[in-house]
Amino acid sequence: FRFKDSLAEDLRRADLVISHAGAGSCLEALEKGKPLVVVINEKLMNNHQLELAKRLHRDGHVVCCNCSTLVETLQSMDLSTLKPFPPGQPEKFALFLDKVVGFQ
Repeated sequence: FRFKDSLAEDLRRADLVISHAGAGSCLEALEKGKPLVVVINEKLMNNHQLELAKRLHRDGHVVCCNCSTLVETLQSMDLSTLKPFPPGQPEKFALFLDKVVGFQ
């Protein structure tokens, strides 16, 4: 499909997610506990997606590849080595902001 309002149901049913390395796409799949293969778009200028993908891969949360290595990656990957992505802690960030702006 080219566009959907929400991928929530697709993610819920998925056994594996293959995605570009956009922050929202990666975090949504990881927060749902889905194994994730991140395909880096090497044609982007100032490729922030590459930085995110490499960090998530280095931390053991995703499998990383590019378009030309996707098939080989799918054939050889070992999803059992992936580490769960830790849940966010928005309350810590809220406390930090409260301190910064002087509410505490």
